Parts: sequence; structure tokens; C-alpha cells
Amino acid sequence: MVKLAEAFPDAAIVSTLSTQLSWSHMVAIVALKNPNARQFYAQNAAQDGWSVRELNHQIERKAFERTELSSLQAPPSVQAEPAQALGTSPAQVFKDPYFLDFLSLRQGHDEADLEAAILRQLEAFILELGRGFAFVERQKRMVIDGEDFYLDLLFYHRRLRRLVAIELKLGRFKAAHKGQMELYLKWLDKHESQAGEEAPIGLNLCAESSREQVELLQMHKDGITVAEYWTELPPKAELEQHLHQALIEARERLAMRGVLLDRDEDA
Repeated sequence: MVKLAEAFPDAAIVSTLSTQLSWSHMVAIVALKNPNARQFYAQNAAQDGWSVRELNHQIERKAFERTELSSLQAPPSVQAEPAQALGTSPAQVFKDPYFLDFLSLRQGHDEADLEAAILRQLEAFILELGRGFAFVERQKRMVIDGEDFYLDLLFYHRRLRRLVAIELKLGRFKAAHKGQMELYLKWLDKHESQAGEEAPIGLNLCAESSREQVELLQMHKDGITVAEYWTELPPKAELEQHLHQALIEARERLAMRGVLLDRDEDA
């Protein structure tokens, strides 16, 4: 009870959460050291109706850290506050990396194998994507200048009210992938978006990200996010260290970019 009072000193917040979360939820949340993580998991558990088991699953699989790492791709003006509920803005929808260990992929798989495995395990894939995603279509055909193009996976996000295009890449992210996704999003916006919907957004899901390229390209301005996918999970301590180091490096690159921008403005 003392830890709960220290973690959530605002009585109004505690009163609201207590009507939506059990004591077991609160025990799991107050054990977290990071106050932003406590706010994140409390608000998401309440918003999406997570069971205690699902809450612990999200904590173990570092949903907060992965959402924060993905949001750092966005310019500071549109980056999500870590304490806000997941899924209320495009910057909060995605994670980095995605854990696809449930796919049980064989060595030497190709993109078709990856896509087929995702469709076989679609429920698990949607759970990993997060609440609000609804599957629309695979290999979405688009005819542009008489040529056929195919988008790997098309989803719809109910809270954001927009289509979400997902491209699967076996190798490392390349700058050319941005142009491809931009083309797909423009086509979807013109031919598939319905009245009242926001512009489509895209996710390039790669075996390996190129974080500096992604930040230099400022892809969030075009509604595009890049994230890695992992088909095998490392031990817990190694996973924590990897995500911690990735967050440090992302913040350092953002800080350096801010310094360079300031210098350019002063010049």
C-alpha cells in the first residue's frame, strides 16, 4: 500500500484505476522502477482490459521499452509521451522490435514463408501488434501505370481510423524501402480510404533495422515506421541490455540531431 501511494500520489488517478484494475494488477505495476512504465502499463491495462496474465506478459516482453524505442523515430514535436495510453496516436501504435518467436520459422526461410507463417498464426501476430488492429487482406494488388504491385499485409486500426500497410523484409532496411511504402500509401489513400478515415500509415518490418538511416530519412513525416522482427528471443538479461542500449543510442542520435539543427539555425 505504501508503494502504491508513492507510485500514484494523485488520489483521483488511484480512484479511477481501482475501478478498472484488480489489486493483483496494481501489485505487478508498482513493482516497476520506472514511473513512466508504471503509468504506461496501468493506463493500457485499464484501457484494453488486460488480465493479470496479459499484463505480466506485456511487462516480460518489454512492451513499454519497445513502444518508446519505436516512438523515438518520430520528430520530437510528434513523439508520444511514454505515460500516455497505447494506440492514441500513430507514434504510439508500433513497437521495435517485434517478437515473432511463435512463428517457429525454419532456417533459410524467405518472405513468402514469413508471410504464410504470420497468416497461420494471425491471432498471435495481432496480439503482438497490439489492440485495435483488424486484418484486411494479404498481397493487396495495386495497379499503377499498368503494372501490378502487391502489398504484403493490410490491416485497419480501429482507434486511429486508418489503414495500416505492412511490408515484410528479410534483410536490413534500405532507403529504397521508403519510396516503395510511400507509393503504396498514396495509392491506398486514393483508392481504399473511406470517408472520415485518416491517411494510411505504414510499417516496414525488417530482419534488421538501419536506425541512423531511418532517423535521417525522418520517415514518420510520411507516416512510415521501421521496426525489426525477431524470430527467437534471447535470455531475459540479454534482452533488457539490448533494449536499454538501443534506447540510449537513439536518444544520443536525437540529441546530436538537435544540436546540428540548432547550429544550422544560428548560422
